[in-house]
Amino acid sequence: MKKLLYLLIPICFLIPACNWFAETSEVGEMLSIHFENKLYKKFDTAAYHVVFKKCIDSLKGTLSNPKDITAWYADHQNEPVLVTAFFADGSLDSLAAFISRSPEHGFSPSVFGYQPLEDMLRSLQANKFKKIEEVYPVVAELEIRSAESLLKYHNVINFGALVPKNLLNRYYIPTKRPDAENNVRVLGTASIQQLLSSIQPESANYKALQKAMLGYAQSNPQAEELKTLLVNMERERWKLPETGPEYVEVNIPDFTLTWFSKKDTLIHMKVCVGGRREAGFEEKLQTYLKTHNLDDMPKNHQTPLLFSKLNAIQVNPVWNIPSSIAQSEIYYQVLKDPYYLSNSNMSVYYKGVRVADPDTIQWRKYSREKLPFTFKQGSGGGNALGKFKFLFDNGSSIYLHDTNNKNGFNLANRAISHGCVRVEKPLEFAQLLVESPQQFDKLRMEVNLPPLDTTKMNVFRFQQAKKTDSLKRFELKPKWFGTKKQVPLLINYKTAWADQGTIQYRPDVYGLDENLWAILKKMR
Repeated sequence: MKKLLYLLIPICFLIPACNWFAETSEVGEMLSIHFENKLYKKFDTAAYHVVFKKCIDSLKGTLSNPKDITAWYADHQNEPVLVTAFFADGSLDSLAAFISRSPEHGFSPSVFGYQPLEDMLRSLQANKFKKIEEVYPVVAELEIRSAESLLKYHNVINFGALVPKNLLNRYYIPTKRPDAENNVRVLGTASIQQLLSSIQPESANYKALQKAMLGYAQSNPQAEELKTLLVNMERERWKLPETGPEYVEVNIPDFTLTWFSKKDTLIHMKVCVGGRREAGFEEKLQTYLKTHNLDDMPKNHQTPLLFSKLNAIQVNPVWNIPSSIAQSEIYYQVLKDPYYLSNSNMSVYYKGVRVADPDTIQWRKYSREKLPFTFKQGSGGGNALGKFKFLFDNGSSIYLHDTNNKNGFNLANRAISHGCVRVEKPLEFAQLLVESPQQFDKLRMEVNLPPLDTTKMNVFRFQQAKKTDSLKRFELKPKWFGTKKQVPLLINYKTAWADQGTIQYRPDVYGLDENLWAILKKMR
């Protein structure tokens, strides 16, 4: 008997398909228990892998993130990870249910592959397979459809459907987008239900826009307000930098600046922003790139959208005039009036050296395209920047500033500057920024205002006397003041938002809504 056993054991090891030692795959075990059907115990992993490879190759062109999805499955030996973990407990049905409600966010379920996902779920749930080979393509496609739908729904709802820097000119706000690490984390989730519940936008503003959007979608789907609401819901989904509880926001379409501190508003004021870029800008730019003629250069004075931190105040600022303004405006002014520069408190520099008497320059000898001069406007009441310049780091040479022309704040459309932001209440703004009351008094005296601390009146009178001393030439110079802390600044663009239960709408002053809507409308 012992000899017989010794003979049988090696024979069994030599038989590849020896059922005595065959193991049911994890997905096969799950399906056999779920359906109480022994057919699934025959699930052959090697045979499935062949089918899966063909399936993912055929669907690659339909995937929003084929590289990351393919890499993720390669790392998981092309196993049906999502079907194994989430079919039996109904989580894949929950995924389909979330997607079916995507119109609540302004999207068609088809954007997230709802119907193919639903079809594959129904096919597997029908449990009508006669041969195990019929199961492999259904499981493979359900697996891939689930991965695609989960990833795309998560990323669109959590990060937004659009990449703003690709669609908006002068957009310099760091906006977090999904990356490979994010995608691995999503596909490896332990709970689809918990994951998708956690990404539903919860801000009060989003919910108010959403409620209004659903109302229009049901009652007046052609309303212009619906488009505005959908575009601004998309903006709400973007992952902008963290501002903290206290920050300053300039909203370009509203032409306002607001300093927020938690739920309070410390100051609110009108602003003037850059003018809209010239119609047909792109076409005209191509012409200019060919001719290099300044007359062909299209104008673009739009204030950039950016995030930075206010870090300094310059009182009685000097205006370093951009070459574009020198070429397009000052050049023509001096041709008409040779005393324009001295009357405007402007200095001219040639190769960094100040020209002693700029009124004698023969301007017609120079072409404005190759103007060899730079220009500065000195401190004082006539300075275009007014008495205050508020600085923050940025790559566009943009700043907030006072103005010597207050009439602009009376206009309804205040997109009138060359790109910088003019503020209506510069003194009040400066008071919130400076380090201390003592610093604020120093700042006030620099602009000929008495200190709030009356014990400093003698200092103020002495400074005033020095400025008015006719025997001594006094030259007003800029002074710098630090801020008590670096205050986050967001120059933003919102054309609809909630204000105490009411939706506020503003005109699309730069036409940026149209850029976003051109893509979003295809996703409805």
